[in-house]
Amino acid sequence: MNQPNSLTNTLYGQVDSNILSQAAQIKLLVCDVDGVFSDGRIYLGNDGEELKAFNTKDGFGIKALGQNGVDVAVITGRQSNIVEKRMTALGVKFIIQGEEDKLPALMKIAKNLELTNEQIAYIGDDVPDLPCIEAVGLGVAVNDAHPLVKQGANYVTFIKGGFGAVRELCDLIMQSQNTLQNAKGSSI
Repeated sequence: MNQPNSLTNTLYGQVDSNILSQAAQIKLLVCDVDGVFSDGRIYLGNDGEELKAFNTKDGFGIKALGQNGVDVAVITGRQSNIVEKRMTALGVKFIIQGEEDKLPALMKIAKNLELTNEQIAYIGDDVPDLPCIEAVGLGVAVNDAHPLVKQGANYVTFIKGGFGAVRELCDLIMQSQNTLQNAKGSSI
């Protein structure tokens, strides 16, 4: 981790200026799903039905980020129709499910988009996310992430996973790229 440079005010609190410098370079945001877009709980019905709760604030952030030229991808170890529907509705370009070793999938997306690691942000919450968090330019842990993930991240959100942490990161990226004022549309 970099030594603190100076602190800059964001919508969520004071952030090291180095983080904003890293965020200004981001062209791709890659997200885990469970524990990041959701609170990590999975509801299973008697007939095998699976339910997850998604935060509309995160949805708005993803849509606004995409409208401002930053691509978005999700890589998750689980397979779920709910995730496919939700991410498609948000305009997420890369939806990779059932991928327990996430780093090769991340590198494949980066190669496809011709991006360097410094141009990628990754947000996660648990140990399987750690290789991706450590490989990218802006590795982010949600506030309630596993302690090892927090230690490996460049930035820890002020907000917990499933409660707007993705929106916080989207806003941080847009603030650093001077596009936050362009965020418009509707929550979804």
